[in-house]
Amino acid sequence: MGVRIGADVGGTFTDVVVERSDGTYASTKVLTTRDAPERAILGGLERLAAAESISLTDIDQLIHGTTLATNALIERRGARTALVTTEGFRDVIETRTESRFEQYDLNIVLPTPLIERRDRHTLSERRDARGNVLIPFDEVAASELIEQLGADGYESVAVGFLHSYVDGTNERRFRDLLLERCPDMSVSISSEVSPQMREYERFNTACANAYVQPLIASYLVRLRDELRELGVQAPLYLVHSGGGLMSVESAAAFPVRLVESGPAGGAIFAADLAARYGRNRVLSFDMGGTTAKISLIDDARPATAKTFEVDRTARFKKGSGMPISIPVIDMIEIGAGGGSIASIDSLDQIRIGPHSAGSEPGPAAYSLGGLDATVTDANLQLGRLHPDTFGVTDIDLSSSLATDALVRSVGDRLGLDADMSAIGVAEVVDENMANAARAHAVESGKDLGGYTMIAFGGGAPLHAARLMDKLGLNEMLVPPGAGVGSAIGFLVAPFSFEAVKSFYTSTVDFDVDGSNTVLADLADEAISFVRQGTDSDVVVERQVSMRYAGQGWEIPVSIGENSTFDDSAADLLSSRFTKAYEEFFGRAIDDLPIETVSWSVRVSSLIPQRASVELSAIPGDAPTCDSYREAYDAASGQKVTTKLFNRDTLGPGQAIDGPAIIAEQQTTTVIASHHRCTVQPDGTLLITRRPEVSL
Repeated sequence: MGVRIGADVGGTFTDVVVERSDGTYASTKVLTTRDAPERAILGGLERLAAAESISLTDIDQLIHGTTLATNALIERRGARTALVTTEGFRDVIETRTESRFEQYDLNIVLPTPLIERRDRHTLSERRDARGNVLIPFDEVAASELIEQLGADGYESVAVGFLHSYVDGTNERRFRDLLLERCPDMSVSISSEVSPQMREYERFNTACANAYVQPLIASYLVRLRDELRELGVQAPLYLVHSGGGLMSVESAAAFPVRLVESGPAGGAIFAADLAARYGRNRVLSFDMGGTTAKISLIDDARPATAKTFEVDRTARFKKGSGMPISIPVIDMIEIGAGGGSIASIDSLDQIRIGPHSAGSEPGPAAYSLGGLDATVTDANLQLGRLHPDTFGVTDIDLSSSLATDALVRSVGDRLGLDADMSAIGVAEVVDENMANAARAHAVESGKDLGGYTMIAFGGGAPLHAARLMDKLGLNEMLVPPGAGVGSAIGFLVAPFSFEAVKSFYTSTVDFDVDGSNTVLADLADEAISFVRQGTDSDVVVERQVSMRYAGQGWEIPVSIGENSTFDDSAADLLSSRFTKAYEEFFGRAIDDLPIETVSWSVRVSSLIPQRASVELSAIPGDAPTCDSYREAYDAASGQKVTTKLFNRDTLGPGQAIDGPAIIAEQQTTTVIASHHRCTVQPDGTLLITRRPEVSL
């Protein structure tokens, strides 16, 4: 490959990275332009090209991740969208399921559906769970409804009919009729967006796709055209929620797959590092300007899921958000970033987030008009950040504005000075992230003991050492380029696509032909998406979600890459399911039939294997300290004289005992007094507890 660019648009910063010919990276970080995100990409690209003496015409590939779809869903600023569904099921996305995220709250308020009731319409048609026609598709009523939709001025329509995951004929027919009447309207049908059982999740996913489709399509067209004007002729690819690359055409058709785009790149970055560093149990900690993302990576593979939630109204509580039924890297994301706003609640407790100052106006210290105290302001007050070493071009931090904001937002209400207010903000945000990590581990059935933390993103190295202590972890890695880790992750991600479809059968009467047909169709679908970006060899992974009869929850079971099922398939799947069930729950259940619910095939391009790194915690010589300043040390609970280092001047084998601060472009690493940092051969910082220091 020639010149490759990764661009990650976050809520506060846009990171642009170029991969040099020797495998190293150069990067820049600019404030995100909220009203037109493409402007930040173009500005960062021009700045980076000038610094690296790269001609924009020499760029061979541009890979992009964005939070635009996520933000549109959270802020409810998508297209005017209608939902068309089977008669009698108009209110499925509002009545939801029987589960309650707060079981004993008599006054529980459920999340507001994405599509209001006045925009939900029904049609006479119905199939059963086997795909048999119960009520024929009403062509006359469909034509009348389409006339109404056109007259009402909808920009986009989601179509979700009952049991269409088995047979989507009626959905496709309605789409054809609609596009004949309204050729410019966006249409999303659930049998293509999310062909999985459970109508609430499927309908909601189709609605989300339709809701953001015009916005994403318009954005991608603008970005592509403006790149062409700059002279960039390279193909543009998007990072999807499953951690792979997809074409612009696929992203425009299925924008809901971009909902976890940026965070997925971070998980891929951490997984690549885990493989290179020989760490089989990794906690990925990605903290940016708006959110913090935590995921678990075992055997260099991020955990995955088929459904996740956007915009949870109750922190850490499943069922309080908007379910999206697509393949995704499993992670927990909370409003805890550098720009997260600190406030005092009715009980006089400090609260952090979920609202963020973002890039406009940004934290008070940015001198861009922000008045609310944020996590960044607290770190500046505590001496962890400094205007001279902040590392972001065009931003001059103001200590006085940070102090004023902390006193105004926190101190005046609680009777605290600026330093104590900042300590409170820092401790609360750290505890929030620790709680999120614990909750995610429990939900995943994992014990964090023995895990290694990999910290990246502009904010993570500032807080990771404290988080490591709170979680009881023994070591942490801060890799080179940590401040723009997600954008680097884009450049190591494969072209991939995971196709999913529900297909029910039982080990009692296993449908061999049906299972083989579903797997073949899914493989063809996934390969066709991957071939839009690459002709390289591919890896095929197949999986089936299974459960005991009567259960409402499935576990994934891996199956062979190319094997075709025969009469022994039922016994084979039963054996694999039983083993997986025992690993997850400790014991299997005898004499119960086993059911298959959904099938998936993931196809990924092969990527070159990068050289491994042998990590060592043996301390070498201490580097020369650049200077000193007073900074807060969480281990001792007070401000202490802290050594300052420039990361670019550190060499392999050098060891730094805390308290210390290591500054670099785009981020800063804080080392507490009971920690030791050992520089590794590739420049990675390995942070462990000093054996001679006890807390």
